[in-house]
Amino acid sequence: MKFLIIRFSSIGDIVLTTPVIRCLKEQVKDATVHFLTKKNYCGLVENNPHVDKVIVLNESWELMIHLLQNEDYDYIIDLHHNLRTWKVKRALHGVKSFSFNKLNIQKWLLTALKMNRLPDVHIVDRYLETIKSFGVVNDGKVLDYFIPQKDLITKDDIPLSHSFGYVGIVIGAALNTKKLPVHKLKELCDKINFPIILLGGKEDKIVGDEIAAVNEIKIYNSCGKFNLNESADLVRNANLIITHDTGLMHIAAAFKKKIISVWGNTVPEFGMSEYFGKDQVSSFKFQVSGLRCRPCSKIGYKQCPKKHFKCMELQNVEMMAVKTIELIK
Repeated sequence: MKFLIIRFSSIGDIVLTTPVIRCLKEQVKDATVHFLTKKNYCGLVENNPHVDKVIVLNESWELMIHLLQNEDYDYIIDLHHNLRTWKVKRALHGVKSFSFNKLNIQKWLLTALKMNRLPDVHIVDRYLETIKSFGVVNDGKVLDYFIPQKDLITKDDIPLSHSFGYVGIVIGAALNTKKLPVHKLKELCDKINFPIILLGGKEDKIVGDEIAAVNEIKIYNSCGKFNLNESADLVRNANLIITHDTGLMHIAAAFKKKIISVWGNTVPEFGMSEYFGKDQVSSFKFQVSGLRCRPCSKIGYKQCPKKHFKCMELQNVEMMAVKTIELIK
């Protein structure tokens, strides 16, 4: 059987689809698995041995559809389920599709009315529900992330002071309401008595430099110096990861890292917290309880709609630092 899995974005969401890819490949006899995604995210799946072919969401829609039609798929597994995936499915008429239930009404009830009608089910299990018709079951394993040899970090790539162990702190996120303010991150780094590597993209470099200035010997700013796979290897080698609700959190979970996750405008109840399968891995969630405005969005905002940003401003970074050392030991 030949499957086309669709998930266009983003980092975390695609990493969370990897159990579907693996279980299809391992549990369905003679399964061929293709994955359709945006060009920016191809690196997340192109090294996955369970993916036979990665297809790029092309700027030329007609060319992409022509390529897909020539593949002669048996089934489409739509794990994005939006207007664009509907157009793909319509263009591949005659190919039976199975679509992920995004539970948008339930998410709206939680964000708008603070009524939680969401099932207590992780999104990985909800993704796997999409392929249950093929007799596929959850294998209980963690997420997958495969780093090519060329992107492995050597000890020469980081300061000698960090080559014997470090805490990775993910300072970035797609939207500001998911991120600790800079002054809180500086305070956190100051309180952690252990080497620290700041993790993020090029867009986080300036903020990273400001945070690293707190103690340039203890804190190394890697933001903008490494590609995603290289950053993933920094995550893999860390003693512990402190992270917002963002893609590197899920990559850290794929490597069974101890995780301290910091939650702002989003909540774990959306079903997208760190996923370890059946493995028992030490992790801890920091949330500000008792806020009537939270969650305010399933995604996030550039700034707090209420202007006070209490979900992050009231985070207890001193306890984060204490928990960090406790988990490392």
